Amino acid sequence: MPRNGEDWPLISDMVAKNHRLIVFTSMASKQDTEGIAYQWNYMVENQYGNGGMYSGLCSNRVESAPLNDKNKSLVFINYFPTLPNNYDACEQNSEELMNMLQTCYHKAGNRWANFLAVDYYKRSNGGGAFQATDMVNGKHLCGCDDIHTCLPNSTSRACTTMRSTGRKFFIYEK
Repeated sequence: MPRNGEDWPLISDMVAKNHRLIVFTSMASKQDTEGIAYQWNYMVENQYGNGGMYSGLCSNRVESAPLNDKNKSLVFINYFPTLPNNYDACEQNSEELMNMLQTCYHKAGNRWANFLAVDYYKRSNGGGAFQATDMVNGKHLCGCDDIHTCLPNSTSRACTTMRSTGRKFFIYEK
């Protein structure tokens, strides 16, 4: 875990040291007693469930600091209804998801999501959660609209149509 304002390590550095897992807890005491990162010390999170699915709005979860709190270096974006709905997932995990990521980017002080939580991640009317993850990875890595367009070892607006590998962030299904 970063200490004294340090940045999180790069994925490539974690792999090189065989440190490939970061665990977060919602119980503050576990950070001191078990060394598990207390999530609210490190991240902001938008509202989950129906409350987090209003077009054009991206409000923070009650337990979270405001989304634009830059003292928290990680951004967690939820985009799923309160009650899982397989039928509507195709629509939700498509243009609506991409629009929410843009909205939350602005609400989080122009920071892209590091984590994305959706229901039925394989369902969409297009690229879905995978396209959303490729987009935020591209924005993080090189500023491009898709990680596959980042030039190898690029750090700023070096985009191409070539496939490359880079720093990956996470997507998971709740």
